[in-house]
Amino acid sequence: MAKIIAFVNQKGGVGKTTSSINLAASLGLLGKKTLLIDLDPQGNSTTGVGVNKGETKASIYELFVGKATFKEVLVKTKFKNLYVIPASINLAGVDMELMELSRQNPDFIAQLQLKNKLREISNLFDYIILDCPPSLGLITTNALAASNSVIIPVQCEFFALEGIMQLLNSIMIAQKKLNPTLEIEGVLLTMLDNRTNLGLEVVEEIKSYFKDKVYDTIIPRLVRLSEAPSHGKPIHAYDPKSRGTEAYINLAKEVIERNGN
Repeated sequence: MAKIIAFVNQKGGVGKTTSSINLAASLGLLGKKTLLIDLDPQGNSTTGVGVNKGETKASIYELFVGKATFKEVLVKTKFKNLYVIPASINLAGVDMELMELSRQNPDFIAQLQLKNKLREISNLFDYIILDCPPSLGLITTNALAASNSVIIPVQCEFFALEGIMQLLNSIMIAQKKLNPTLEIEGVLLTMLDNRTNLGLEVVEEIKSYFKDKVYDTIIPRLVRLSEAPSHGKPIHAYDPKSRGTEAYINLAKEVIERNGN
């Protein structure tokens, strides 16, 4: 059975999509069959692994509303052991469609649609990574309901903890109402500029708050990391010798070690 991990933070610009792409690709590189599911209507994870959204037959949207099967939406990327379910702009309206389906059918539970769908394929992968949108709406609720655990990316900046309490509250609500076994997999520090005292102070602040949940690996702020998605490549394919490549490989090793496989 796959370990299903959601990258969640309602705050944008914290490296969530970059980390989703590169953790998934690094797990694949280390021999783990990995599925990346793009749950953001912007579809940046989709293009970030070299998939042209205009050429896909169907997306996660069609899967959500029952218009496509997993076989129809699953795309094999050109990277080792890495598959993706792409997103499309149609996903932006899926909240209303799911709620309408719920009103029409009392047995249809909008918050559990992704979980129900993932049951069909969870035995085909070692890891499933969910790249959630920067919001705490119905798509993210579906991700929390479907996941075994959550990775929270936190940018090493002055307002690092802003919004974290709201996120933790959403996770607790999901645990209580939808997914009692949901855990925090880890907290990932991103975009560190270790030339500044502020960045290092934020690292200590996050570690004092989340303690052993914080990964040893810290993702540096690098131009090459921000360039890679525009070329449709994870960092290990775009710049194999980059410090970003080393960081995400180390993160993947930590994830594998924490999961005992």
